[in-house]
Amino acid sequence: MTRVNLITGFLGSGKTTTLRHLLAGKPAGENWAVLVNEFGEIGIDGALLAESGAVLKEIPGGCMCCVNGLPMQVGLNMLLKQAKPDRLLIEPTGLGHPKQILDMLSAAVYQPWIDLRATLCLLDPRQLADRRVVENENFRDQLAAADIIIANKQDRWEEADQRALQLWHQATAPSRPLLLTSHGQIDAELLDQPRTNLQTLPKPAHHSHQSQSGLAALKLDDNARWRRALNQGQGYQACGWIFDSETVFDTIGLLEWARLAPVTRVKGVLRIAEGLVSINRQGADFHIETRQIPPPDSRIELIHEDPVNWNLLQTNLLSLRL
Repeated sequence: MTRVNLITGFLGSGKTTTLRHLLAGKPAGENWAVLVNEFGEIGIDGALLAESGAVLKEIPGGCMCCVNGLPMQVGLNMLLKQAKPDRLLIEPTGLGHPKQILDMLSAAVYQPWIDLRATLCLLDPRQLADRRVVENENFRDQLAAADIIIANKQDRWEEADQRALQLWHQATAPSRPLLLTSHGQIDAELLDQPRTNLQTLPKPAHHSHQSQSGLAALKLDDNARWRRALNQGQGYQACGWIFDSETVFDTIGLLEWARLAPVTRVKGVLRIAEGLVSINRQGADFHIETRQIPPPDSRIELIHEDPVNWNLLQTNLLSLRL
């Protein structure tokens, strides 16, 4: 029987970093799998988790619970049948709601196959000051569904964030554990905690995702092997680019482009002259990591709440190729 945990959290709360930390501590004798879903069409987390030693299945473009849960069900069945993992960690998109996923995992058809354990929700308390985030249905439902709430990025908090967190927890979830951490460093023993939060969640409002992928309009030369994909829904828009394995970017220019892009979220794994750089930016928080082993391709994705001139950003990005 496969032990299953849902790892939820709004955009930029640190889900992928937490997964990487948990996978780094995986017992040597166990087979783990990860089912990861991203709002955009490109799929960045797969590249970030590729060296984790876990079996990985990606569901890009929207939320895995849409279309009556078909993407989720197909991915779940494939992992259970082919990988037969001891543990499965499921990371829905930060713009996804957990109700349908938990309902599916709790269905009688899966009871002989999975042991559903605690749902962990990552929270960046600084987001409690952002009205647009707090009023987002998915943000509220993710926290409402959690058995354990992980207040992440403690190293970035101000005193006001700490007070806001305490007030929120007392008013909203006083009976559920609240743990504080930085960089997603949590004890793997949390994964074996039982489900205790069995409250009935509200049915989420109807929503849809629209995607458009293919060769981008602003192709600068005939030898450029890359494509762009667009996606929108839930009041957010995403644009991502994939470049072939031979494309290399100017390091300083690329980092400045990512730092200054007028968007809320930037995430990417790209080839540079030094090897590989992973980029993770949420608002003003900007984290980079370099490694020697390059990925099979370069990819980067941006997400924002309002319309963005993707063509202008694209022109600037393309100019950074060496």
